[in-house]
Amino acid sequence: MAMMLPSVANAAAVTEADVNITTPDGTADCYFVHPGDPAPGVLIWPDIFGLRPAFRQMGKRLAESGYAVLVVNPFYRVKKAPTAENGGATPIAQVMPLAQGLNETTHMTDAKAFVGWLDQQAPVAKNRKMGTQGYCMGGPLAFRTAAAMPDRVGAVATFHGGGLVTAMPNSPHLQAAKSKAQFLIAIAASDDTKAPTDKVALKETFEKAKLPAEIEVYEGSMHGWCPPDSTVYNEPLAEKAWARLLVLYGKALA
Repeated sequence: MAMMLPSVANAAAVTEADVNITTPDGTADCYFVHPGDPAPGVLIWPDIFGLRPAFRQMGKRLAESGYAVLVVNPFYRVKKAPTAENGGATPIAQVMPLAQGLNETTHMTDAKAFVGWLDQQAPVAKNRKMGTQGYCMGGPLAFRTAAAMPDRVGAVATFHGGGLVTAMPNSPHLQAAKSKAQFLIAIAASDDTKAPTDKVALKETFEKAKLPAEIEVYEGSMHGWCPPDSTVYNEPLAEKAWARLLVLYGKALA
């Protein structure tokens, strides 16, 4: 059974709706939730299990903290949400083909389409920078959103992001370093064990680009520790990461 995220103290009332967004490749089914008055826009890229109740819950919680939030279904080209039969407990083999159908081009075109849609919505403050966050495979998408819309995206967060650093010239971290954003990169301890040099590459890259970046390995965490329906959900560490996210958005989207 999925755990419920803690409620927000003095949470703002929010409006939520399922929306369909036209992209160059079709129509994306997404979830939009906002506090009503114009607020900074945030684009959430889910993990490999896609848009589902756990991510709606996370999006709503962020909206209650004062943000206009769009949670997308990254697999809309082949399947409407929910795309994972048992949410975060779905066997990876069942959803891996969905992730493998995405690439740098789809990342960039989707980022532009979703950011463009947000900017057409009355509840989104046009005079404030936009934020984006990604989980697992959503990490590279968040990085590439900042690269695709450098003048619009002011903050990027990734949680147990996969494939942030590659040896290719189009590595997500190299593309993101050309943006104008501030970064929060929360690394799972289990991921760090497998790729211990990634955090060094991230630090050096963002330092060279002179972009603020908080890069931390969350000791004791397993890959996937943040979504509340994950089989390795770690509530104390997930709450720590959430608190750091709000600090990032509070300063970068002010």
